[in-house]
Amino acid sequence: MRADAARNYERIVGSAVTAFEEIGPEATLEEIAERAEVSVMTLYRRFRNRDQLIRAVFDHVLATEIEPMTTVHTDDPWRDLVGALETAIEVLIRRQVIHSLALEFQAFAAETGQRFVRSLEPLLRRAIDAEVVRPELEVADVVAVIVMTMATVHPGDPAGAGRRRYFALLTEGLRPSTVTLPPLPPHGFPGSSACGQ
Repeated sequence: MRADAARNYERIVGSAVTAFEEIGPEATLEEIAERAEVSVMTLYRRFRNRDQLIRAVFDHVLATEIEPMTTVHTDDPWRDLVGALETAIEVLIRRQVIHSLALEFQAFAAETGQRFVRSLEPLLRRAIDAEVVRPELEVADVVAVIVMTMATVHPGDPAGAGRRRYFALLTEGLRPSTVTLPPLPPHGFPGSSACGQ
């Protein structure tokens, strides 16, 4: 991609992120082009339709705001894993409009989500090897923590007290225990498609 085309791409995607969050899902491609200071024709040359732009926006949020936390490797594998889960939840809450738009297109939401799931696997493996989590855990289990915590988010709790309480409760369930977990169901768990399972 030429340098000017790459700059236009970044400006359009960055402007789309803020437009969707500030205006809502009804933000038009014309409004996004204006914010990016490019012509509508330039936007359409790069993104043939709204769906392609939404995919690029979702990919951008994942790559710049969530995935970097999955590459953190300190001497505390537990904190690394929990920190990545916390970051994912906070970003999904902050980017609720973008998350909702992405979920309208299950095919690419699942595809992009799978990339995030794969990025969690090394963190989970390190935590298992360090014996700070249950040895029988699978990556679907930690994704379930995100999905279940997101289910506790509601407008009546703007400070997120409930979310933090249930996140703590759920992550404590990842700790080693003398009780072995039952096996995962063969087709994942309800709601997991939101995170690519």
